[in-house]
Amino acid sequence: MASKKYSLLVGIICLLAVGGFAQTNMRDSSVIPPKRMPQHTEFLNGTYNFPAKPRNQWEIGLKVGNFAISGDVPAVVPAPGFGIHVRKAFGYIFSARLEYMYGIGKGLSWLVANNYGRNPAWSTNYVAPLQGIGPGGTPEYFNSVTGGLLGNTPLDPVFYNYKAKVQDLSLQGVVTLNNIRFHKAKTGLTLYGLAGIGATVYDTKVNALNGNNPYNFSSIVANSGVYKNRKETKDAIKDLLDDSYETDAEDQGERRPKLFGKTLKPSGTIGVGIAFKLSNRLNLAIEDRHTLVKDDLLDGQRWQETAIGNPTHTRDFDSYNYATVGLNINLGAKAVEPLWWINPLDYAYQEIRKPQMMILPKPVLPDSDGDGVTDQFDREQTPQGCPVDSWGVSRDTDGDGIPDCRDKELVTPTAWQPVDADGVGKAPCPDSSCYEGFVRGIVDDCANTLGALPSISFASNSAKLSNDATRLLAIVADRMRNSPDCKIVVTGYCASNKREQQRSWDRVNAIITYLVEKEGIRADRMIFRYAEEGGDCDTVDIRPANEGEEGPNTVPAPHPNLRRN
Repeated sequence: MASKKYSLLVGIICLLAVGGFAQTNMRDSSVIPPKRMPQHTEFLNGTYNFPAKPRNQWEIGLKVGNFAISGDVPAVVPAPGFGIHVRKAFGYIFSARLEYMYGIGKGLSWLVANNYGRNPAWSTNYVAPLQGIGPGGTPEYFNSVTGGLLGNTPLDPVFYNYKAKVQDLSLQGVVTLNNIRFHKAKTGLTLYGLAGIGATVYDTKVNALNGNNPYNFSSIVANSGVYKNRKETKDAIKDLLDDSYETDAEDQGERRPKLFGKTLKPSGTIGVGIAFKLSNRLNLAIEDRHTLVKDDLLDGQRWQETAIGNPTHTRDFDSYNYATVGLNINLGAKAVEPLWWINPLDYAYQEIRKPQMMILPKPVLPDSDGDGVTDQFDREQTPQGCPVDSWGVSRDTDGDGIPDCRDKELVTPTAWQPVDADGVGKAPCPDSSCYEGFVRGIVDDCANTLGALPSISFASNSAKLSNDATRLLAIVADRMRNSPDCKIVVTGYCASNKREQQRSWDRVNAIITYLVEKEGIRADRMIFRYAEEGGDCDTVDIRPANEGEEGPNTVPAPHPNLRRN
C-alpha cells in the first residue's frame, strides 16, 4: 500500500514538472485578468505604450531543515523543523508570502551550573543557593524543597538542558534580486531577501528528573578533568540523561498572552534564499531565515551565573534560526509563471528585435526628379516626363544623343547622324529621287545599323551571365529590334581540350538563350559559333552578320557529360 502512495506522489510531481507554460506572449489575452483588459486593449490598439500585467501563478512551498535556538543554553544540532508557505507576486520584484513553521529545538550545556535558585525548573528538585550573602560574606544555601538552611553545604551540580516546541505564522515581503537581466532573457536561479512580522508560540520543557528523582551529576563533575574536550563531556551527560523532558521550564506565567496554554509572542523575521528552476512548474529552494522574539525563555533559562552565587536576570532576548531545503510548486491555470521568474525587459527587447506592436513609419524613398527611380540608384536628374531606364537615365532609342522625350525623329539611321537639337538627322540622299534605293542600302548594311556590338566577359570556369553582361545584352537586343532584318554572330573561343570546347559552347548557348527567352529576339537571327581560335577564352564576341552570312542558331553540345552550370 505504501509503495502505491509513493508511486502516485512521484507521478504527480512528474506531471507538474512537464506541464509548464511557454514563453510569455504580450499579445495573449487569455492570461490578462478582466480588470486589466481595458489597458490590454489600448496596448494592442497602439494607444497605450505599456502592456497589462498578466495573471501569474501562485507558489506553494514545502520545506524541511534544521531548527536552532540562540539563547543562554547552547543548542544541539541538528534539530528538525518543517514549514509550508503560499507566495504571490505583486510585481516582477516584490512578492508576499504567508508561512507556517514548526520546529523542535534542543539545548545542552557542557558547563556545570549550581546557581539556579530562581529557576523553578531546577530549584524545586535540587539544592539551590539563597539569593544574597550571609554573615562573614559567605553564601548561605537552603533546600528549596524543605526550606531549611544548609549553611555552607556544597550545591548540587546540574547541567542546563531544554526541549522547545516552537511554531510561528508570519507574513513576509520578498524582494527578488536578479530577475532584471540586460544580457539574458531568463535565468535558472533567483536570489531573494525577505523580511516580515508574525506571531510565535512556544512550549519549553527541561529534563530535570530521572523518573521521579533528581539526576546525580556528581560523577560527571568529578571526571570533568578526565575528559579531553567538551564533546566527551556532552557525551557523558547524554549517556546519563533519558529523553523524558518532563519538567515545565520557566515561562512568563499569566503575565503574557497564551494560545492553547502556550506562550504567545510577536516576532520579526529576516532571511535570504536561492531558488533553482527545475521546470516552469517546479523549483528547488535553499533558504535561511532568522526570527527575533522579545522573550528570553525560549530555552527555559534567563538567570545568569555569578561568582558570588547570586544569579542575575539577563537582558538579552532569545532568537531562532531556520535553515531549510524546500520544493516549490507553481499552481494556476491560464496564467504565466510567477513574475519573479520573468525578466520584465523581455517585452522591450522582443519588440526591438522583432517588432509586432511597434508603430513604424512608412518608409519614404526620395525621388527628386520623379522618374520612378529613387535617388539612391538614380544616375541622372531627368527632366519631367522623360522615360528612363532602370538606372534613371533618359532613354535614347537611336543613340543619337537626344533623349526620346525631346527626339522628334525617334529612330534616326546611323548614316544620318549627327542630328540637330531636335534629334532629326540629315539624309545623305540629295533629293527624293534616290530615297528608295538609299534606304534599302542602309538597311542591308547591318554593320552600320547595328554598330559595334559589345563583347561579353565571363568569370573563369563559369558560364553564368553577370549583371553587367545582361545589361550589355539588353543594348544588343534594343539595336536588333531597331534593325529587324539584321543577324548577329555569337562567337566563343578556345578548343585545346574537351573541357574548353564544352565551356565555349556553354557560354555561347547562355547568350543566345538569354536573348531569345529574356529579350524576345528570334533565334533564327543568331549564328552559333564556338571553339574558335584567335580570341580570349573567357570572352564571347558579338558582331553583325555580313551580307549573305549564314549559320546554325543551335548546335549540339560537343561533350555534354562535361557540362557545368
